[in-house]
Amino acid sequence: MKSLMLLWQKIAEESAIRCCTSAVMDLKKVQHRVKHEGLSFLTITLPAFGKDFERSLELGRVERHLFSSSTSWKKGRGGLPLFLGGFLSRVFDATSGELLDNPDIDAILAVRQLTLMFSKISLPCSDAREREAMNGFVECELDVRRCDSSRPDYLIREFEAASQALFARAFSKVDRKVYYSEILPKHGPGATADHLSGNRKYDQRSWTARLEKIFPAGEFLLPNWSYFDSLEEVDIREPGSEEPVRVVSVPKTLKTPRIIAIEPTCMQYMQQGLLAPILESLKEDYFLRDMLGFDDQTPNQRMAHQGSLKGDLATLDLSEASDRVSNQLVISLFKNHPHLHEAVQATRSLRANVRGHGVIPLAKFASMGSALTFPVEAMVFLTIVLDSIAKSLSSPVSRELLSELHGRVRIYGDDIIVPVEYVHSVIVGLESFGLKVNANKSFWNGKFRESCGKEYYDGYDVSVVKVRREFPESRMCVAEIVSLVSLRNQLYYSGYWQTVKWLDGLIGKMIYHFPVVEPTSSALGRWSFLRGYETQRMDPRLHRPLVKAYVVSPVIPADRLDDSGALLKFFLKPGKLPFVDKKHLERAGRAQSLHLKLGWVQPF
Repeated sequence: MKSLMLLWQKIAEESAIRCCTSAVMDLKKVQHRVKHEGLSFLTITLPAFGKDFERSLELGRVERHLFSSSTSWKKGRGGLPLFLGGFLSRVFDATSGELLDNPDIDAILAVRQLTLMFSKISLPCSDAREREAMNGFVECELDVRRCDSSRPDYLIREFEAASQALFARAFSKVDRKVYYSEILPKHGPGATADHLSGNRKYDQRSWTARLEKIFPAGEFLLPNWSYFDSLEEVDIREPGSEEPVRVVSVPKTLKTPRIIAIEPTCMQYMQQGLLAPILESLKEDYFLRDMLGFDDQTPNQRMAHQGSLKGDLATLDLSEASDRVSNQLVISLFKNHPHLHEAVQATRSLRANVRGHGVIPLAKFASMGSALTFPVEAMVFLTIVLDSIAKSLSSPVSRELLSELHGRVRIYGDDIIVPVEYVHSVIVGLESFGLKVNANKSFWNGKFRESCGKEYYDGYDVSVVKVRREFPESRMCVAEIVSLVSLRNQLYYSGYWQTVKWLDGLIGKMIYHFPVVEPTSSALGRWSFLRGYETQRMDPRLHRPLVKAYVVSPVIPADRLDDSGALLKFFLKPGKLPFVDKKHLERAGRAQSLHLKLGWVQPF
């Protein structure tokens, strides 16, 4: 924790120089609070301060209820906290608390950096916070059920009509592929509820009766029909005996963990198979590929930049987005495409095993962890957004409306961008379907916008560099060293060069070879505007520059695969090129650990 405090001090001092102010008293306050409150002050209390600051930018003033929660900040005149007051007074009027006509962008960036940089550090939550998160998962499930039972029929009919207008063409293509058995399943690298990993997934012998109706085990578990006898080993489970998803927590913030659901092997296998043709068909549609994002966040970021500069676009964020998407809506989404509808429902798990609550039935479509969650929730959100806008215009959802809104509406996961003039109609529409708009992370009034990891104020990038892990104690802490090098390079590009100089000293004590390299290099090195990359020797055979540096080497667990499983893996590989990894039948799965290897590598 001492290193984290020193980092805060270095950035505070450098930010104070930029803004022509002092951070001496701020540093004393932080040191005092950390001494009495521990790491939670940096990871929970300061981020709460940062969120109140963002809300003040949105409102255009500091209101009485802001900066006055459990953080107990002392305030001066105008409601401004005395903490970070030198920076805040360059953004808000110290007497009235009103936003200045020309606030200092460097001060805005400084306040955000100093309060939010530890908000996403990967640390385990307390048992009490984890229990609270599990209870929240169950309560959210009950909310979905209550919304399902009280939702008017006319809303469902409107949703169905809007989804047909949007996705009929795309879904028809996938529907045909399901009908003609053109789905190519795929195993992902992640964990499964039945604890199969790596190459063991290709020898799975568990299937469900629901999958069997549309994806017969003989067609999808065997490399060919000469292995017909292997079907005797397959356990076809009825709905009541299916493996439930395993609900677990993973680090998100120290305040609350992220809750995900680990799917059974057979489910994720066929979910991945459906995912590819769904995404392909959506990208073939001129309007949908620009309104839905699945693998590129930059369009959302550009639109957030535009919204901050022109004020014409709002950025909305949803709380518990995937957990609040009712399966009732997903049924309506695919209702008119029977084969695709049956496939999506067959690959959806019916129950969840929640720690402290046992096995519960699910009314939601799926939690984070299902391969289909991300695209399906995005399509549901887009349908509701466009239907809400259409109703405010007293017109149906049509290709003409899509043309009018092209470049002004975009969905990426739970990040939603809509025109400001429709924002209230959209919020009402989303909440009428049981979704919850996160007011603390949604912006449309002022000049601040946030989407997909980028934040802007009046067209200026005020995004924060965040600390993802604690500082390493030795060279054996490989993941922490990699994170620290990444932090160093991000801070360099953000202009914190004095802080970077201090970090270079820390890193140099652990890895003695730390050359200047390009961001594209595999080496752990320093990025530089001025030098580009350095050359320490030339490759005698290929005549290219080399530097001596450390490279991260993942340790893939041993996992030998042969016979029918190996043949199935071969047939499931897309494309005609061979496997990149020659030892894929000997080692597979996610790396269990990381090593640093020292050698001569290219600096670019």
